[in-house]
Amino acid sequence: MNSVEIRQQIKEYVEKLSPERFLVAADFLAYLAEKDENEATEELLKIEGFKEALAQAKKNVKEGKVISVDQLQRKY
Repeated sequence: MNSVEIRQQIKEYVEKLSPERFLVAADFLAYLAEKDENEATEELLKIEGFKEALAQAKKNVKEGKVISVDQLQRKY
């Protein structure tokens, strides 16, 4: 089954749920989404120098040391 078929199957299941079960499903999906986000964050934090690069990027934004998307598009 591909992702489009899986999404369609999920929609069909959701339509059959009682309001109580629908809330349980929504909570479970929220849990899964949060878990994915946390795992992605952990993976980024394992990259050597990532924390420092992120801190520098935040500092640059705060100081206005950025260029617009339009400027980037013109340059590249």
